[in-house]
Amino acid sequence: MLERLKNILMEFGSGFSYVGNQYKLTVENQDFYIDLLFYHITLKCYVAVELKTSEFKPEYASKMGFYLTILDEEIKDKNDNPSIGIILCPNKGNKIVDYTLKYINKPVGVSEYRIFDKLTQEIQNKMTNTKILEDIFLK
Repeated sequence: MLERLKNILMEFGSGFSYVGNQYKLTVENQDFYIDLLFYHITLKCYVAVELKTSEFKPEYASKMGFYLTILDEEIKDKNDNPSIGIILCPNKGNKIVDYTLKYINKPVGVSEYRIFDKLTQEIQNKMTNTKILEDIFLK
């Protein structure tokens, strides 16, 4: 699933450069892993993606903030912009997300994902190359 997600994010637009999956961060001899890490060439920043299999929980944002701080303090170059976090969940409560992110000072977004057996016409109309997406998700 991570491989499929990496490929779909690459389809969202130019500028994304894949850095790695289960990207290891080490702090005080403890290892932590970001599900997917990209670098956006145009925005000049790292983009950390966490894929969750359950409904959004406030602690997901705390963990993402932790990852973004490590990226900004330990990994990014002085010429890079602050890192961005994306948390993907199968569903989310908007009010819970709003309350969770209200006072977080890092750029974090939460979005839902859905798994389909076939791409809907709406998705096909929005994407430039649905054949690639079908190959990624329907195999």
